[in-house]
Amino acid sequence: MTMKKPSESEEEYFAKEEAARLYRLTLEKNRQMAQDDRQALKQLHWMHCPKCGLELKTVTLRDVSVERCFNCNGTWLDEAELERLVGHEGPGLLEKIAAVFRRD
Repeated sequence: MTMKKPSESEEEYFAKEEAARLYRLTLEKNRQMAQDDRQALKQLHWMHCPKCGLELKTVTLRDVSVERCFNCNGTWLDEAELERLVGHEGPGLLEKIAAVFRRD
């Protein structure tokens, strides 16, 4: 018996559902964490690469400021920056990726 590959729209649906679930979990954890704890965590991680831990630098990419790690070459986007970059590209792959993380 062969399994059919899910359609692109099915994959997108499940990716959106997973992103929404993770967002809800993060909100709940944030509600439970004390303000002082959140501030200490922010100070510890602010402008540090989530992948390797070294310092991030802000660079401009197509008129959008993004954070870049010059150690591991990771590029990190804040909320809405992906959508702004997608606007430069027009519809396509990046638009589909951005749709997964949108909270409309």
